[in-house]
Amino acid sequence: MTQLVWFRNDLRLADNPALTAACNSGDRVRACYILTPGQWQEHDWSPARVRFVVDHANALAESLSRLGIPLTFLYADRFEDSLDSLLNHCRDHDVTRLHFNEEYGINERRRDKTLKQRITDLPVELCKYRDQTVAPVGEIRTGQGDPYSVFTPFSRRWRNWIEENAPELFPAPAARGDALKPEWIEDTPQAFRNAPAALVKTGEDAAHDQLENFLQKRAGAYKDQRDFPAVDGTSQLSPYLANGVLSGRQCLLAARETQGKGGNQEGLTTWTNEIAWRDFYIHILYHYPRVSMHRAFKPETEALDWNTPGDTFEAWKEGRTGIPIVDAAMRQLNKTGWMHNRLRMVTAMFLTKNLFIDWRLGEAYFMSKLVDGFLASNNGGWQWSASTGTDAAPYFRVFNPVTQSERFDPEGEFIRQWVPELAKLDGKRIHDPGAKGGVIPKGYPRPIVDLKESRKEAIAKFQALKD
Repeated sequence: MTQLVWFRNDLRLADNPALTAACNSGDRVRACYILTPGQWQEHDWSPARVRFVVDHANALAESLSRLGIPLTFLYADRFEDSLDSLLNHCRDHDVTRLHFNEEYGINERRRDKTLKQRITDLPVELCKYRDQTVAPVGEIRTGQGDPYSVFTPFSRRWRNWIEENAPELFPAPAARGDALKPEWIEDTPQAFRNAPAALVKTGEDAAHDQLENFLQKRAGAYKDQRDFPAVDGTSQLSPYLANGVLSGRQCLLAARETQGKGGNQEGLTTWTNEIAWRDFYIHILYHYPRVSMHRAFKPETEALDWNTPGDTFEAWKEGRTGIPIVDAAMRQLNKTGWMHNRLRMVTAMFLTKNLFIDWRLGEAYFMSKLVDGFLASNNGGWQWSASTGTDAAPYFRVFNPVTQSERFDPEGEFIRQWVPELAKLDGKRIHDPGAKGGVIPKGYPRPIVDLKESRKEAIAKFQALKD
Protein backbone atom coordinates (compact mmCIF):
# COMPACT_ATOMS: atom_id res chain seq x y z
CA MET A 1 0.00 0.00 0.00
CA THR A 2 1.23 3.50 -0.87
CA GLN A 3 0.34 6.78 0.76
CA LEU A 4 0.75 9.88 -1.45
CA VAL A 5 1.22 13.37 0.01
CA TRP A 6 0.21 16.16 -2.40
CA PHE A 7 2.19 19.23 -1.39
CA ARG A 8 0.54 22.54 -2.24
CA ASN A 9 0.79 25.69 -0.11
CA ASP A 10 2.70 23.81 2.62
CA LEU A 11 6.34 23.37 1.58
CA ARG A 12 7.63 22.02 4.90
CA LEU A 13 8.31 18.84 6.85
CA ALA A 14 7.46 20.08 10.35
CA ASP A 15 3.91 20.82 11.45
CA ASN A 16 2.42 19.41 8.27
CA PRO A 17 -0.72 17.41 9.14
CA ALA A 18 -0.99 15.72 5.73
CA LEU A 19 2.62 14.53 5.82
CA THR A 20 2.42 13.43 9.45
CA ALA A 21 -0.74 11.41 8.83
CA ALA A 22 0.74 9.66 5.80
CA CYS A 23 3.93 8.76 7.66
CA ASN A 24 1.99 7.45 10.66
CA SER A 25 0.30 4.86 8.45
CA GLY A 26 3.26 2.49 8.34
CA ASP A 27 2.90 2.15 4.55
CA ARG A 28 5.17 3.35 1.79
CA VAL A 29 5.05 7.13 1.42
CA ARG A 30 5.55 9.16 -1.73
CA ALA A 31 5.03 12.86 -2.37
CA CYS A 32 4.26 15.07 -5.35
CA TYR A 33 4.09 18.75 -6.21
CA ILE A 34 2.30 20.02 -9.33
CA LEU A 35 3.63 23.03 -11.24
CA THR A 36 0.81 24.94 -12.97
CA PRO A 37 2.36 28.01 -14.66
CA GLY A 38 -0.79 28.92 -16.59
CA GLN A 39 -2.80 28.98 -13.36
CA TRP A 40 -0.07 30.98 -11.66
CA GLN A 41 -0.36 33.60 -14.40
CA GLU A 42 -4.14 33.72 -14.05
CA HIS A 43 -3.69 34.23 -10.30
CA ASP A 44 -1.16 37.03 -10.91
CA TRP A 45 1.74 35.20 -9.28
CA SER A 46 4.92 37.24 -9.40
CA PRO A 47 8.30 36.06 -10.72
CA ALA A 48 9.60 36.62 -7.18
CA ARG A 49 7.03 34.25 -5.73
CA VAL A 50 7.56 31.59 -8.39
CA ARG A 51 11.31 31.72 -7.83
CA PHE A 52 10.72 31.36 -4.08
CA VAL A 53 8.40 28.37 -4.60
CA VAL A 54 10.76 26.65 -7.04
CA ASP A 55 13.74 27.10 -4.70
CA HIS A 56 11.81 25.86 -1.68
CA ALA A 57 10.21 22.96 -3.55
CA ASN A 58 13.72 21.83 -4.52
CA ALA A 59 14.86 22.22 -0.91
CA LEU A 60 11.84 20.18 0.22
CA ALA A 61 12.68 17.45 -2.31
CA GLU A 62 16.18 17.24 -0.89
CA SER A 63 14.93 17.09 2.70
CA LEU A 64 12.39 14.37 1.89
CA SER A 65 14.98 12.35 -0.05
CA ARG A 66 17.16 12.17 3.05
CA LEU A 67 14.20 10.54 4.81
CA GLY A 68 13.70 8.00 2.03
CA ILE A 69 10.56 9.74 0.66
CA PRO A 70 10.62 10.53 -3.07
CA LEU A 71 9.06 13.84 -4.19
CA THR A 72 7.94 13.83 -7.84
CA PHE A 73 7.33 17.05 -9.73
CA LEU A 74 4.33 16.90 -12.05
CA TYR A 75 3.66 19.47 -14.74
CA ALA A 76 0.29 20.81 -15.92
CA ASP A 77 -0.63 24.22 -17.22
CA ARG A 78 -3.81 24.79 -15.23
CA PHE A 79 -5.75 23.24 -12.36
CA GLU A 80 -8.07 21.27 -14.66
CA ASP A 81 -5.03 19.69 -16.32
CA SER A 82 -3.36 18.98 -12.98
CA LEU A 83 -5.96 16.39 -11.97
CA ASP A 84 -5.11 14.18 -14.95
CA SER A 85 -1.46 14.27 -13.93
CA LEU A 86 -2.32 13.54 -10.31
CA LEU A 87 -4.68 10.64 -11.05
CA ASN A 88 -2.21 9.08 -13.48
CA HIS A 89 0.47 9.32 -10.80
CA CYS A 90 -1.85 7.56 -8.34
CA ARG A 91 -2.42 4.75 -10.86
CA ASP A 92 1.26 4.39 -11.68
CA HIS A 93 2.25 3.98 -8.04
CA ASP A 94 -0.72 1.99 -6.68
CA VAL A 95 -1.70 4.79 -4.31
CA THR A 96 -4.37 3.84 -1.78
CA ARG A 97 -4.61 7.12 0.15
CA LEU A 98 -4.05 10.68 -1.07
CA HIS A 99 -3.27 13.22 1.66
CA PHE A 100 -3.40 16.99 1.25
CA ASN A 101 -3.96 20.16 3.22
CA GLU A 102 -6.91 22.31 2.20
CA GLU A 103 -6.70 25.58 0.27
CA TYR A 104 -9.51 28.16 0.24
CA GLY A 105 -9.42 30.22 -2.95
CA ILE A 106 -12.46 29.61 -5.15
CA ASN A 107 -10.47 27.97 -7.96
CA GLU A 108 -8.65 25.71 -5.50
CA ARG A 109 -11.91 24.65 -3.91
CA ARG A 110 -13.46 23.91 -7.31
CA ARG A 111 -10.38 21.85 -8.24
CA ASP A 112 -10.69 19.82 -5.04
CA LYS A 113 -14.43 19.31 -5.55
CA THR A 114 -13.74 17.96 -9.03
CA LEU A 115 -11.04 15.69 -7.61
CA LYS A 116 -13.52 14.24 -5.13
CA GLN A 117 -15.86 13.42 -8.01
CA ARG A 118 -13.17 11.90 -10.23
CA ILE A 119 -11.28 9.93 -7.58
CA THR A 120 -14.23 7.52 -7.34
CA ASP A 121 -12.87 5.82 -10.47
CA LEU A 122 -9.83 4.70 -8.45
CA PRO A 123 -9.46 2.70 -5.22
CA VAL A 124 -7.99 5.80 -3.57
CA GLU A 125 -9.20 7.35 -0.31
CA LEU A 126 -9.01 11.15 -0.03
CA CYS A 127 -7.66 12.44 3.29
CA LYS A 128 -7.75 16.22 3.68
CA TYR A 129 -6.67 18.41 6.59
CA ARG A 130 -7.24 21.97 7.76
CA ASP A 131 -3.81 23.50 8.05
CA GLN A 132 -3.59 27.13 6.88
CA THR A 133 -4.93 28.68 10.08
CA VAL A 134 -4.19 28.26 13.79
CA ALA A 135 -7.87 27.68 14.55
CA PRO A 136 -9.28 25.50 11.75
CA VAL A 137 -11.57 27.38 9.38
CA GLY A 138 -15.18 27.01 10.44
CA GLU A 139 -14.32 26.75 14.15
CA ILE A 140 -14.52 30.45 15.02
CA ARG A 141 -18.17 31.51 14.93
CA THR A 142 -20.53 33.82 16.75
CA GLY A 143 -22.86 32.61 19.47
CA GLN A 144 -25.51 32.24 16.76
CA GLY A 145 -23.22 30.02 14.70
CA ASP A 146 -22.51 32.63 12.03
CA PRO A 147 -19.05 33.52 10.69
CA TYR A 148 -17.54 36.75 12.00
CA SER A 149 -17.18 39.72 9.67
CA VAL A 150 -15.46 42.06 12.15
CA PHE A 151 -11.95 41.43 13.39
CA THR A 152 -12.12 42.44 17.06
CA PRO A 153 -14.81 39.94 18.19
CA PHE A 154 -13.22 37.33 15.91
CA SER A 155 -9.85 37.83 17.62
CA ARG A 156 -11.38 37.52 21.09
CA ARG A 157 -13.02 34.22 20.18
CA TRP A 158 -9.81 33.13 18.42
CA ARG A 159 -7.77 33.67 21.59
CA ASN A 160 -10.37 31.83 23.65
CA TRP A 161 -10.24 28.93 21.20
CA ILE A 162 -6.47 28.74 21.58
CA GLU A 163 -6.71 28.65 25.36
CA GLU A 164 -9.46 26.03 25.26
CA ASN A 165 -7.83 23.76 22.66
CA ALA A 166 -4.08 24.27 23.25
CA PRO A 167 -3.04 23.55 19.64
CA GLU A 168 0.10 21.49 19.20
CA LEU A 169 2.54 21.05 16.35
CA PHE A 170 2.56 17.99 14.12
CA PRO A 171 5.96 16.27 14.33
CA ALA A 172 8.28 16.11 11.35
CA PRO A 173 8.61 12.53 10.08
CA ALA A 174 11.56 10.31 10.91
CA ALA A 175 13.62 8.61 8.22
CA ARG A 176 11.72 5.79 6.51
CA GLY A 177 14.58 4.17 4.63
CA ASP A 178 17.82 4.85 2.86
CA ALA A 179 18.42 8.27 1.42
CA LEU A 180 17.35 8.74 -2.21
CA LYS A 181 18.58 10.90 -5.04
CA PRO A 182 16.19 13.88 -5.15
CA GLU A 183 14.36 15.03 -8.23
CA TRP A 184 14.82 18.71 -9.14
CA ILE A 185 12.90 21.41 -10.91
CA GLU A 186 15.54 22.30 -13.47
CA ASP A 187 14.05 25.48 -14.94
CA THR A 188 11.76 28.23 -13.78
CA PRO A 189 8.78 28.52 -16.16
CA GLN A 190 9.53 31.01 -18.94
CA ALA A 191 6.99 33.64 -17.89
CA PHE A 192 8.53 33.96 -14.42
CA ARG A 193 12.26 34.07 -15.06
CA ASN A 194 12.75 37.82 -14.58
CA ALA A 195 12.75 37.70 -10.78
CA PRO A 196 14.50 40.03 -8.31
CA ALA A 197 17.22 38.78 -6.00
CA ALA A 198 15.93 36.45 -3.29
CA LEU A 199 14.61 38.41 -0.30
CA VAL A 200 15.18 35.68 2.29
CA LYS A 201 17.27 32.54 2.52
CA THR A 202 16.03 29.26 1.12
CA GLY A 203 14.87 26.33 3.21
CA GLU A 204 12.86 25.33 6.23
CA ASP A 205 15.85 25.67 8.55
CA ALA A 206 16.43 29.22 7.32
CA ALA A 207 12.79 30.06 8.05
CA HIS A 208 13.11 28.81 11.63
CA ASP A 209 16.37 30.71 12.07
CA GLN A 210 14.61 33.88 10.89
CA LEU A 211 11.74 33.27 13.32
CA GLU A 212 14.10 32.65 16.24
CA ASN A 213 16.22 35.69 15.39
CA PHE A 214 13.15 37.91 15.27
CA LEU A 215 11.70 36.63 18.54
CA GLN A 216 14.99 37.01 20.38
CA LYS A 217 16.21 40.32 18.96
CA ARG A 218 13.37 42.41 17.53
CA ALA A 219 9.99 41.16 18.70
CA GLY A 220 10.21 43.04 21.99
CA ALA A 221 10.30 46.35 20.12
CA TYR A 222 7.81 45.26 17.46
CA LYS A 223 4.93 47.38 18.73
CA ASP A 224 7.04 50.55 18.67
CA GLN A 225 9.09 49.92 15.53
CA ARG A 226 6.86 47.98 13.14
CA ASP A 227 5.50 51.10 11.38
CA PHE A 228 8.86 52.67 10.48
CA PRO A 229 10.05 51.47 7.06
CA ALA A 230 13.65 52.67 7.54
CA VAL A 231 13.93 50.51 10.69
CA ASP A 232 14.48 46.74 10.65
CA GLY A 233 11.49 46.28 12.92
CA THR A 234 9.41 43.60 11.20
CA SER A 235 9.84 39.84 11.12
CA GLN A 236 10.41 39.39 7.36
CA LEU A 237 8.64 36.04 7.74
CA SER A 238 5.81 36.79 5.31
CA PRO A 239 7.36 34.96 2.31
CA TYR A 240 7.71 31.80 4.39
CA LEU A 241 4.15 32.08 5.71
CA ALA A 242 2.59 32.93 2.36
CA ASN A 243 4.06 29.81 0.78
CA GLY A 244 3.74 27.43 3.72
CA VAL A 245 7.41 27.04 4.64
CA LEU A 246 6.32 28.17 8.11
CA SER A 247 2.87 27.69 9.62
CA GLY A 248 0.86 30.12 11.68
CA ARG A 249 0.85 27.54 14.49
CA GLN A 250 4.64 27.45 14.57
CA CYS A 251 4.80 31.24 14.79
CA LEU A 252 2.14 31.49 17.47
CA LEU A 253 3.55 28.77 19.71
CA ALA A 254 7.10 30.12 19.37
CA ALA A 255 5.87 33.59 20.34
CA ARG A 256 3.98 32.22 23.35
CA GLU A 257 7.04 30.28 24.44
CA THR A 258 9.11 33.46 24.26
CA GLN A 259 6.47 35.29 26.29
CA GLY A 260 6.58 32.54 28.87
CA LYS A 261 10.30 33.05 29.25
CA GLY A 262 9.78 36.72 30.08
CA GLY A 263 9.95 38.25 26.61
CA ASN A 264 8.51 41.73 26.06
CA GLN A 265 4.79 41.17 26.44
CA GLU A 266 3.50 44.16 24.46
CA GLY A 267 5.72 43.55 21.44
CA LEU A 268 4.91 39.85 21.29
CA THR A 269 1.21 40.43 21.86
CA THR A 270 1.13 42.92 19.00
CA TRP A 271 2.88 40.47 16.71
CA THR A 272 0.56 37.65 17.75
CA ASN A 273 -2.32 39.92 16.76
CA GLU A 274 -0.95 39.89 13.22
CA ILE A 275 -1.26 36.09 13.20
CA ALA A 276 -4.89 36.56 14.22
CA TRP A 277 -5.39 38.99 11.31
CA ARG A 278 -3.97 36.39 8.93
CA ASP A 279 -6.39 33.77 10.28
CA PHE A 280 -9.23 36.28 10.01
CA TYR A 281 -8.63 37.00 6.33
CA ILE A 282 -8.40 33.26 5.55
CA HIS A 283 -11.65 32.82 7.52
CA ILE A 284 -13.25 35.50 5.30
CA LEU A 285 -11.95 33.80 2.15
CA TYR A 286 -13.50 30.52 3.31
CA HIS A 287 -16.90 31.83 4.37
CA TYR A 288 -17.31 34.53 1.70
CA PRO A 289 -15.90 33.08 -1.54
CA ARG A 290 -16.96 36.14 -3.53
CA VAL A 291 -13.86 37.97 -2.29
CA SER A 292 -11.69 35.63 -4.38
CA MET A 293 -13.91 36.23 -7.42
CA HIS A 294 -12.99 39.92 -7.90
CA ARG A 295 -15.99 40.97 -5.85
CA ALA A 296 -16.23 43.46 -3.01
CA PHE A 297 -17.09 42.13 0.42
CA LYS A 298 -19.60 44.98 0.72
CA PRO A 299 -21.87 44.43 -2.32
CA GLU A 300 -23.14 48.01 -2.29
CA THR A 301 -19.66 49.32 -3.11
CA GLU A 302 -19.80 47.52 -6.46
CA ALA A 303 -21.74 50.57 -7.63
CA LEU A 304 -18.78 52.94 -7.13
CA ASP A 305 -17.83 54.67 -10.38
CA TRP A 306 -14.06 54.37 -10.28
CA ASN A 307 -11.89 56.62 -12.41
CA THR A 308 -10.56 55.22 -15.65
CA PRO A 309 -6.98 54.04 -15.14
CA GLY A 310 -4.46 55.62 -17.44
CA ASP A 311 -1.35 57.70 -16.98
CA THR A 312 -2.03 58.16 -13.27
CA PHE A 313 -2.21 54.41 -12.72
CA GLU A 314 1.03 53.94 -14.63
CA ALA A 315 2.66 56.67 -12.55
CA TRP A 316 1.53 54.93 -9.37
CA LYS A 317 2.91 51.59 -10.54
CA GLU A 318 6.25 53.09 -11.52
CA GLY A 319 6.75 55.25 -8.43
CA ARG A 320 6.54 58.65 -10.11
CA THR A 321 3.44 60.21 -8.55
CA GLY A 322 5.27 63.20 -7.06
CA ILE A 323 4.34 61.98 -3.57
CA PRO A 324 7.72 60.86 -2.16
CA ILE A 325 6.62 58.19 0.33
CA VAL A 326 4.32 56.59 -2.25
CA ASP A 327 7.05 56.60 -4.89
CA ALA A 328 9.63 55.19 -2.48
CA ALA A 329 7.29 52.35 -1.50
CA MET A 330 6.38 51.46 -5.08
CA ARG A 331 10.02 51.46 -6.13
CA GLN A 332 10.85 49.17 -3.21
CA LEU A 333 8.10 46.80 -4.37
CA ASN A 334 9.24 46.83 -7.99
CA LYS A 335 12.89 46.28 -7.10
CA THR A 336 12.63 43.73 -4.29
CA GLY A 337 9.21 42.03 -4.50
CA TRP A 338 8.32 43.22 -1.01
CA MET A 339 6.86 46.31 0.62
CA HIS A 340 6.68 47.40 4.25
CA ASN A 341 3.19 46.79 5.66
CA ARG A 342 2.54 50.39 6.72
CA LEU A 343 3.37 51.48 3.19
CA ARG A 344 1.07 48.86 1.68
CA MET A 345 -1.77 50.68 3.41
CA VAL A 346 -0.48 54.12 2.40
CA THR A 347 -0.03 53.26 -1.28
CA ALA A 348 -3.31 51.35 -1.47
CA MET A 349 -5.28 54.18 0.07
CA PHE A 350 -3.58 56.71 -2.20
CA LEU A 351 -4.60 54.67 -5.27
CA THR A 352 -8.19 54.05 -4.17
CA LYS A 353 -9.00 57.33 -2.44
CA ASN A 354 -6.80 60.05 -3.97
CA LEU A 355 -6.62 58.63 -7.50
CA PHE A 356 -9.96 56.84 -7.06
CA ILE A 357 -8.83 53.86 -9.12
CA ASP A 358 -10.46 50.46 -8.62
CA TRP A 359 -8.85 48.49 -5.78
CA ARG A 360 -8.89 45.35 -7.94
CA LEU A 361 -6.25 46.84 -10.22
CA GLY A 362 -3.99 47.59 -7.28
CA GLU A 363 -4.61 44.18 -5.75
CA ALA A 364 -3.59 42.46 -8.99
CA TYR A 365 -0.51 44.65 -9.39
CA PHE A 366 0.69 43.87 -5.88
CA MET A 367 0.21 40.14 -6.51
CA SER A 368 2.19 40.42 -9.75
CA LYS A 369 5.18 41.79 -7.80
CA LEU A 370 5.07 40.42 -4.24
CA VAL A 371 7.16 37.46 -3.13
CA ASP A 372 4.64 37.08 -0.27
CA GLY A 373 1.54 37.53 -2.41
CA PHE A 374 -1.11 35.57 -0.51
CA LEU A 375 -4.68 35.90 -1.75
CA ALA A 376 -6.44 36.15 1.60
CA SER A 377 -4.11 38.78 3.08
CA ASN A 378 -3.61 40.79 -0.10
CA ASN A 379 -7.32 40.95 -0.86
CA GLY A 380 -8.17 41.71 2.76
CA GLY A 381 -5.65 44.52 2.92
CA TRP A 382 -6.74 46.11 -0.33
CA GLN A 383 -10.43 45.95 0.51
CA TRP A 384 -9.67 47.41 3.95
CA SER A 385 -7.89 50.36 2.36
CA ALA A 386 -10.58 50.84 -0.27
CA SER A 387 -13.40 50.72 2.32
CA THR A 388 -15.08 47.92 0.36
CA GLY A 389 -14.15 45.04 2.66
CA THR A 390 -14.83 43.45 5.98
CA ASP A 391 -13.91 45.55 9.01
CA ALA A 392 -12.71 48.13 6.49
CA ALA A 393 -11.43 51.61 7.19
CA PRO A 394 -14.44 53.99 7.21
CA TYR A 395 -14.76 55.62 3.79
CA PHE A 396 -14.07 59.03 5.32
CA ARG A 397 -10.79 57.80 6.79
CA VAL A 398 -8.19 58.70 4.19
CA PHE A 399 -4.50 58.58 5.03
CA ASN A 400 -2.64 61.73 4.08
CA PRO A 401 0.57 60.24 2.63
CA VAL A 402 2.61 63.34 3.50
CA THR A 403 1.50 63.19 7.13
CA GLN A 404 2.18 59.44 7.18
CA SER A 405 5.64 60.10 5.76
CA GLU A 406 6.45 62.76 8.36
CA ARG A 407 5.29 60.48 11.14
CA PHE A 408 6.84 57.18 10.10
CA ASP A 409 9.91 58.28 8.13
CA PRO A 410 10.67 61.46 10.10
CA GLU A 411 14.21 61.97 8.81
CA GLY A 412 13.39 60.86 5.27
CA GLU A 413 15.82 57.93 5.42
CA PHE A 414 13.54 55.54 3.58
CA ILE A 415 12.71 58.12 0.92
CA ARG A 416 16.39 58.88 0.33
CA GLN A 417 17.10 55.19 -0.15
CA TRP A 418 14.49 54.71 -2.87
CA VAL A 419 14.07 58.20 -4.38
CA PRO A 420 17.64 59.43 -4.89
CA GLU A 421 16.38 62.52 -6.75
CA LEU A 422 15.40 63.88 -3.33
CA ALA A 423 18.42 62.71 -1.36
CA LYS A 424 19.83 66.20 -0.80
CA LEU A 425 16.65 67.65 0.68
CA ASP A 426 16.44 68.16 4.42
CA GLY A 427 14.24 66.04 6.69
CA LYS A 428 11.36 68.53 6.48
CA ARG A 429 11.18 69.30 2.75
CA ILE A 430 11.77 65.74 1.59
CA HIS A 431 8.20 64.70 2.44
CA ASP A 432 6.60 67.38 0.23
CA PRO A 433 9.26 69.09 -1.91
CA GLY A 434 6.93 71.57 -3.61
CA ALA A 435 5.15 72.75 -0.45
CA LYS A 436 4.97 76.52 0.08
CA GLY A 437 6.53 77.25 -3.28
CA GLY A 438 9.55 75.01 -2.78
CA VAL A 439 11.65 74.10 -5.80
CA ILE A 440 11.21 70.47 -6.79
CA PRO A 441 14.57 68.86 -7.66
CA LYS A 442 15.20 68.28 -11.36
CA GLY A 443 14.02 64.89 -12.56
CA TYR A 444 11.33 64.47 -9.93
CA PRO A 445 7.67 64.97 -10.97
CA ARG A 446 5.16 67.37 -9.51
CA PRO A 447 2.28 65.69 -7.62
CA ILE A 448 -0.17 64.11 -10.04
CA VAL A 449 -3.13 64.86 -7.76
CA ASP A 450 -4.16 67.41 -5.15
CA LEU A 451 -4.37 65.44 -1.89
CA LYS A 452 -6.98 67.63 -0.18
CA GLU A 453 -9.32 67.99 -3.14
CA SER A 454 -9.10 64.33 -4.15
CA ARG A 455 -9.88 63.32 -0.58
CA LYS A 456 -13.02 65.45 -0.60
CA GLU A 457 -14.11 63.99 -3.93
CA ALA A 458 -13.64 60.41 -2.75
CA ILE A 459 -15.61 61.01 0.42
CA ALA A 460 -18.40 62.63 -1.62
CA LYS A 461 -18.61 59.60 -3.90
CA PHE A 462 -18.86 57.22 -0.97
CA GLN A 463 -21.38 59.49 0.73
CA ALA A 464 -23.53 59.56 -2.42
CA LEU A 465 -23.44 55.78 -2.49
CA LYS A 466 -24.53 55.65 1.13
CA ASP A 467 -27.35 58.18 0.60
